[in-house]
Amino acid sequence: MSSTPQLIAEETELRFETLTLARLDALLQVEQVAYSHPWSRGNFIDAMSAGYQIQLLMQGEDLVGYFVAMQGVDEVHLLNITVAEAHQRKGWAHMLLQALMVWSRAQNAQWLWLEVRVSNTRAREIYEKFGFRRVGERKRYYPGDLGEREDAIVMSIKL
Repeated sequence: MSSTPQLIAEETELRFETLTLARLDALLQVEQVAYSHPWSRGNFIDAMSAGYQIQLLMQGEDLVGYFVAMQGVDEVHLLNITVAEAHQRKGWAHMLLQALMVWSRAQNAQWLWLEVRVSNTRAREIYEKFGFRRVGERKRYYPGDLGEREDAIVMSIKL
């Protein structure tokens, strides 16, 4: 039997990993490409130190995407979810959200919350298709260009 099928299977194997310092540079490369105002190395290190849930979706050694979530009382707050540019539009955001929901339920959370930029219609559509509902707005929440600020839409889903 040829070794090619096994090689292909190894290349396509997906797994979740908790963020470590060894993977931080790869994550930061994805973050820098994905956002006009990306999180800094310090933001991620602070999140790790605070014990936030930071999961990477890996395909071999390739970082497909990740999420950062903070547990609260009866709820989880999604702080960052990102799919690497090369992997976008393939359903990975949905997989990341599903994994986050499984983890959140295991923490006995009743709600999952997030904020999303008003201008980020693509992300809003993903969240809405997933079942999140708009519950409010935060004025001037996100940094914008030229010192401006952008509003955020607050969304939630009952777990």
